[in-house]
Amino acid sequence: MRILLIDDHALFRIGLQELLQRRGINVIGAFGDCQEGIELASREQPDVVLLDMRMPDMSGIEVLQVLREKGLTMPIAMLTTSREESDVINALQGGAQGYLLKDMEPDELINALRAIVGGATIVAQELTGILAKAVQGESETTAARDVFSDLTPREAEILCLLADGQSNKVIARNLGISDGTVKLHVKSILRKLNVHSRVEAAVIAVEQALCSREQ
Repeated sequence: MRILLIDDHALFRIGLQELLQRRGINVIGAFGDCQEGIELASREQPDVVLLDMRMPDMSGIEVLQVLREKGLTMPIAMLTTSREESDVINALQGGAQGYLLKDMEPDELINALRAIVGGATIVAQELTGILAKAVQGESETTAARDVFSDLTPREAEILCLLADGQSNKVIARNLGISDGTVKLHVKSILRKLNVHSRVEAAVIAVEQALCSREQ
């Protein structure tokens, strides 16, 4: 996996570069200057571009727009501290395939990058509800269908908790079951809904109004 990192914070940029390289990931460039990063992305075609959101010369959204306007189709993901709804929605609607937070665990980040390179759209779990709004705003109305008919009552309950942005650990604690049991239920939910990630499942639940709760 070949990664390009664009982030104006030198300590974070250098630290992340070293972390990824220790995990066997090829960081082909790590730039604080957005224009240099854009030029390398155009020239080297990395597998994924990681962008900070807040930078002095250009914002992450502006860099994303420039890369897409150049016709570059590689996955691009935001790696930021911003949890602002407008940032998440603008990034996803601008063509980002990921919105990740800088306080993620290293293994979680690497797994997310691999999934993004594989074609998935990955958003930090606590921002799932915002993703649902973004996707719901873009999606066309489809013929009504019961996509949940195969779910057990427990699976439907867990799906609603996923749509609320809860992690497996929190769901397990709330329902009084083990993390492993939650993982098995989530795996079954994804299979029955024919989706590849918990985020996609949560979006479907919101779009189809499965979970009646106070917004």
